[in-house]
Amino acid sequence: MRYLFSASGQAALHAFVSHSTLFAFDLDGTLAPIVEKPAGIMIKDQVRECLIQLNSVAPVVIITGRSRADALHHLGFNPSYLVGNHGAEGLPGEEASVKIFAQICREWKKQLHLLLPDMYANGISLEDKGQTIAIHYRQASAKTKTRKIILAAIDHLTPVPRTVSGIFVENIAPRCAPHKGAALEALMRHLACQRAIFVGDDITDEDVFSLGNPDVMGIRVEKDPQSTAGFCLQGQNEILRLLNNIITLLNDSVSLQVADPSCTLS
Repeated sequence: MRYLFSASGQAALHAFVSHSTLFAFDLDGTLAPIVEKPAGIMIKDQVRECLIQLNSVAPVVIITGRSRADALHHLGFNPSYLVGNHGAEGLPGEEASVKIFAQICREWKKQLHLLLPDMYANGISLEDKGQTIAIHYRQASAKTKTRKIILAAIDHLTPVPRTVSGIFVENIAPRCAPHKGAALEALMRHLACQRAIFVGDDITDEDVFSLGNPDVMGIRVEKDPQSTAGFCLQGQNEILRLLNNIITLLNDSVSLQVADPSCTLS
């Protein structure tokens, strides 16, 4: 994993950035700092303004674990595409599947209330996001023990879910639902983008980083030796620098076209 703002990282970014590149971002921990209470996340005004500017000249996609409605409330602008529930909500042409995923989650919720009858007393809470369910245990006093109890309950769910662990949360999704990596590649095909840059910060984003697709540049917020991302930022506070860097590269490419009389701007 190389630091993005090293010489080699900048060279790689320069090679990937164009007006036909798809620019994709996670939300929590990437565009906005992680906070104790997820409802309190805030995207800085400068970051939002850069995203709006970028979205005016190239496709910007947000792929988040939040529901689309919740994410849109915090974004404060409309990206080219907003994909929620770790990839299970918001893909074009998948409207019928979204209803199926929601039905599966409703059944799981009923089962979890039976499997975890004392969940609230033990610091466990369910977040029904429509197409996925997040089982939080941040408030549990014995977190290791509580996580084992949650995983045991998940093992008894029907149909068997796909599980993605997060920080004091276990996310469950239908196995037939697309994950973040599949969602990104689907949007690349839909938008006819040959390349994509994806920025994320946690284990749920490894579904993109681990694609092994040479046309996808993965950038992780903070270095992690276990991550399969090719590049990293030092921290979430560098997201604004990255956005400004991308916009500058795009503006420079337009300037080069204008300088060449044989080129015309579309």
